Amino acid sequence: MSNLTTTSRKLCKRLLLLACCAAAAVNAQVLPEDRADALYHSYDGGGIEITGPSILVRKKLTQDFSAYANYYVDSISSASIDVLSYASPYDEDRTEVSLGGDYLLDETILSAGYTDSDENDFQAKTAWFGVSQDIFGGLTTISLGYARGWDTVEQVTDPSFSEDVDRRSYRVGIGQVLTKNLVLNLDFEAITDEGFLNNPYRQVRYLDASSPDGYLWQPEVYPNTRTSNAFSIGARYFVRTGSAVYGNARVFNDTWGVDAWDTQLGYVYSTPQDWLFDVSFRYYSQTAADFYSDLFAFANAQNFLARDKELSTFTDYSVRFSATYALPVADWGFVERGSASVVYDYFYFDYDDFRNVLDGGAPGTEPLYNFSADVIQLYVSFWF
Repeated sequence: MSNLTTTSRKLCKRLLLLACCAAAAVNAQVLPEDRADALYHSYDGGGIEITGPSILVRKKLTQDFSAYANYYVDSISSASIDVLSYASPYDEDRTEVSLGGDYLLDETILSAGYTDSDENDFQAKTAWFGVSQDIFGGLTTISLGYARGWDTVEQVTDPSFSEDVDRRSYRVGIGQVLTKNLVLNLDFEAITDEGFLNNPYRQVRYLDASSPDGYLWQPEVYPNTRTSNAFSIGARYFVRTGSAVYGNARVFNDTWGVDAWDTQLGYVYSTPQDWLFDVSFRYYSQTAADFYSDLFAFANAQNFLARDKELSTFTDYSVRFSATYALPVADWGFVERGSASVVYDYFYFDYDDFRNVLDGGAPGTEPLYNFSADVIQLYVSFWF
């Protein structure tokens, strides 16, 4: 039975995306290069295993227009604490297809795309549009973005269950070349969600003296709206040719009472022997949602009820190591250059008010929960 929560889906995807991303830098307005990427990713942590491939192809169709297509697959196996507390382990697959393009108009790039993600009890469709404009001779780049998402939440144990979620995202950013070695980025994003925002499988627990465990379970109840805001600042300083340090900081808050912040610091170094190395450290901290509790005093204790550990008070940190090698492709015909990369991320999560009921103990005194996760990515890229 599928019990992976919507939040867990987002968490795992966020970890995989973090493993792919580096600090942003200001670039002149040019279309992306023609390229093809093949990726294999693996996530293992907290009783959840996710593996699968991803294929991306990008090609200029005219001098002014570039299109891309991406195919992404997740094979998910879950025996997480959320599942084992009140259900059984399960396996499921998720496929995602994305199409998009970029159009260059003088110093402006217009971008648009569409993503369709499907699994046995959750479908997500997202359309987005963005504008990026260079000013002041390319020293400043202003970007605007809008995304609209339509999700359908289902339940494998109840074929009649189907609920909708409407998501909207608004983004504005500015990139600035401050000196010949230093670039700065500022970004703001606002997200509004409306609809069925909790998971139909997840439950909360409450004290009940009649139960042998001292508590019983009931379904979660969430508000049907959520608005969140995030502001980030990032910088990259080029120490010398082939070497740079980068860092960023981000603050987040939402109407559910969650306040969070994170920061990252990294270093990139290339060698004359065609190697590129990247190492970074990231720290994240957040407070709990207003309606979260690990253990409620009684059934229906309040209007909204949540026991999703990702809405609790917790911290996490991650360490990243990556190595990229420039492949010798001089005799490969139409291929101009290529690279092979391996990326490893280690994550550690420490929860302040979410307890591990599987370890036993009197209700509310069980050990606090923590877990680590490993993310590995292997990919090759070819430019043509």
